[in-house]
Amino acid sequence: MRRGAKEMPMNTELATTAHLARREAITADKRSVASMARAPSTFRQQDVTRAVKGVAAAGVHIARIEIDKAGKIVIIAMGATDQPGESTEANEWDRV
Repeated sequence: MRRGAKEMPMNTELATTAHLARREAITADKRSVASMARAPSTFRQQDVTRAVKGVAAAGVHIARIEIDKAGKIVIIAMGATDQPGESTEANEWDRV
């Protein structure tokens, strides 16, 4: 007990302790939520658009684009047989 403080009945002291424990738990929850912020983005839409426009300007047809967690942008070009408008061999699984 602090010096000069009045002695509280036992049930009031427990209620105060419980109130303080709840307050500390709420404060801890707020801190944990704040620390779970979204990570900064590793790439931007304009980065992908710029890369696609550059590949298209070179006359290369794009099969797909892959972006890894580090933000590395990989553009997969279509092969010679994958070019639109050209005939390709039929795949037996296309009919399934």
